[in-house]
This record gives sequence, structure tokens and C-alpha cells, in this order.
Amino acid sequence: MLDTYRSFYLDLACTPPRRGRKDGHRTCAELAASSNTTPQGVPQEVVHRMNETIVHRGPDDEGIYCGEGIGFGFRRLSIIDLSGGHQPISNEDGRLWVMLNGEIYNYPELRHELESRGHRFATHSDTETIVHLYEEYGEDCFRRLRGMFAIALWDSQERKLLLARDRVGKNRYSMRPIPSASSSVPN
Repeated sequence: MLDTYRSFYLDLACTPPRRGRKDGHRTCAELAASSNTTPQGVPQEVVHRMNETIVHRGPDDEGIYCGEGIGFGFRRLSIIDLSGGHQPISNEDGRLWVMLNGEIYNYPELRHELESRGHRFATHSDTETIVHLYEEYGEDCFRRLRGMFAIALWDSQERKLLLARDRVGKNRYSMRPIPSASSSVPN
């Protein structure tokens, strides 16, 4: 259970380097740190420093969300919705935050279904589909996804972090504890 760690480093892009690449480059990258000991969460400057260590893995955009008990950082390699796919992304009221590494192949069908149920989308990103799917189906939402992905979803109301990956394991994640939220990023 995640609450056993005071702080942790989460890497959603721990896929091996592409064949033939000698620089160790990985595809799009995200990370998160959490602290259960401070109500204000992880300082934004700490998350930004963590993001700076992986800028080569996501050169197109940086996103940061810091809330009570959590800090999400994201470096983006733009593939879908080049102008509107900024991450982390939230639902309308800011209760849910999500980061996605990979691609949801069936997001157009899921989006259409969710719109017919009254959900409103702010982007054309496959990532935004995940928060609305979670609102509709809870933790069962991940069973409806088809694609290659690693996902971190933060429910601020429940103070719960959910991690999911595709069934085949094409996109994976790794997590390891760190001494404190103010410490440096682990190697």
C-alpha cells in the first residue's frame, strides 16, 4: 500500500531504451512524489527539480500539480492533441488528477459514450478521457481501456493514488521510496 511510504519516486516511463539507441532515451516520462507527513504536500520547486532531470525524455512540455499530500510532475513528448494535451490533467472540479504515458486506442469511442452521459471535455486528449471514465465507473474504468499505457490517477477527495498499466505490460511503472519529499531525486 502506498501509505506505507512517507515519500516515493514514481516513474511511469520505465520502458527499455529503443533498439539501436545508445543514449538510453526512453519515451514520454512522468514522475510523482508524495508525502503523508505534510498537509501542504510536496513543494512545487522539488517537483520541478525532479522534472528537470528527465527533460530529455519529454522535451515538448512540462506540467506540475501539487496538492495536499501529493506532487505530480510531467515531461511530455507530444503525440495526440499536440496543443491541448498538457498533463497532468484534471476533471472539471479539480478533484481528480491523471498522468498518462502511452496511448489509449479506444478513447474516441469512450469519449463519445461519456459525452452522451453528460461529461464535458476541455481537450481532445486521450488522457482527459481517463478522469471522466473514473468519475463514471470508479476503479473499474481501467478495464475499459485498450492501448499501451501506464497511468497514475490521484483522487484528492479520497486521498488515494491509483496506478494502472496495460494488460500486456508494454508500458510499465516503477516506484521506490525516498527519504523525504525535500530530498533529491533518486538515481
